[in-house]
Amino acid sequence: MNQPLNIALVTGGYSGEAVISYKSATTIYNHLDKSKFNVFVIDVTNEGWFYKVGDKHVSPVDKNDFTITVDGRKISFDCVFIGMHGTPGEDGKLQGYFDVLGLPYTSCSSATSAITFNKRYTVAVAAFAGINVAKSVHLFKHQPIDASDIKLKLPVFVKPNNGGSSIGMSKVSKQEDLAAAIEKAFNEDTQVLVEEMITGREFTIGVFKHKGEIVAMPMTEVKADADMEFFDFVAKYQGKSTEITPAEASDAVYQKVSETAKKVYAVFNCAGVIRIDFIYNEERNEPFMLEINTIPGQSDASIVPQQVRAMGWKLDDFYAALIDQAMADHQKR
Repeated sequence: MNQPLNIALVTGGYSGEAVISYKSATTIYNHLDKSKFNVFVIDVTNEGWFYKVGDKHVSPVDKNDFTITVDGRKISFDCVFIGMHGTPGEDGKLQGYFDVLGLPYTSCSSATSAITFNKRYTVAVAAFAGINVAKSVHLFKHQPIDASDIKLKLPVFVKPNNGGSSIGMSKVSKQEDLAAAIEKAFNEDTQVLVEEMITGREFTIGVFKHKGEIVAMPMTEVKADADMEFFDFVAKYQGKSTEITPAEASDAVYQKVSETAKKVYAVFNCAGVIRIDFIYNEERNEPFMLEINTIPGQSDASIVPQQVRAMGWKLDDFYAALIDQAMADHQKR
C-alpha cells in the first residue's frame, strides 16, 4: 500500500477575500481522502504563516523550504493545494514561491495567475485570441480622470481590476453616478475597470484538466434576484441569486460556451480548475467572456462543487484528480 501524500492546504491570505478562502478550505479539507492524503492546513496571514488545527495556530511555517515542525518532527510536502482567494494565492505570488522551491501545486502558473488576476489584461489577451469581450476602459489611481471623459455606452460595470467575489463592484446606468462608482472601486484597488454591459444570459463554467485532457463541466446559469441589479458579493454569498446547474440551454448554446471555455483554458495555459464567466448575447448568438477565476470558490454555496456533482463525480475524486494532475504536470517540467 502506498504511503499517503503530505498535502499542504494553503488558505487565508492578505485581502478581504480571506473569509471566503476559509470556507473553501473547509470544503476541500472535508473532501480530501485521508486514506490517500495527510492534509495540513496552512494559514497565510498578515501576522505570519502557520500550521493550523481547528482555529489554533500550532506551529509557524519555515518559509526557507516551506516545512513545518510538529512534535519535534520536520514535515515537508509532496504537493500544495491552493485554497486561497485574493493575494497572494490568486495573483501568482505564491505560485512563484513554490516554483522556486520546486513544489507542485493545484493551480495555474505564476504568469497565468498574475495575468488573469488583472481583469483588463485578461480581456486584452482574450480579445487578441479572437474571444468576444466587452469594450472597456482601464483606470489607474495615480492618473486622475474625469468620469465625463469615459466614452462608453451605458450601462457599464465598474469594478476593481484585481480581485474577485465582486467586492467593490457597481452597475452604473446614469453618467452622474459614474464618479461615485469609480471612487468605490478605488477603495478596493489602485486599478479600476469600467466595462460596457453585454446583455444576455449569464453562464459560468468550470474547466479543468484530467489525464491531460481539457474538460468543460456542466455550465451554470446565474440569475440575480429581482431586487438585485447584478450578481454581486451579496448575490454570490448571501443567497440573493438563483443558480441553475446544469443550465437549461440548447445543445448549440452548450457547445458554443463549452468550446469557448476550453479555448480560454488553452490560450491562457491554465492548470487546475478554473471558472469562466460568460454573457451569452442572443442577438449575436455568441458568448462574451467576462473574467477568469483561477481559484474558484469551493464553499458550500459555490458553483464548482455544484458542477462536479452534475458531472456525476464526488468531490473526493475531483480533488484527488486535481492533485494527480498537478503532480503529473510537475514531473513533465
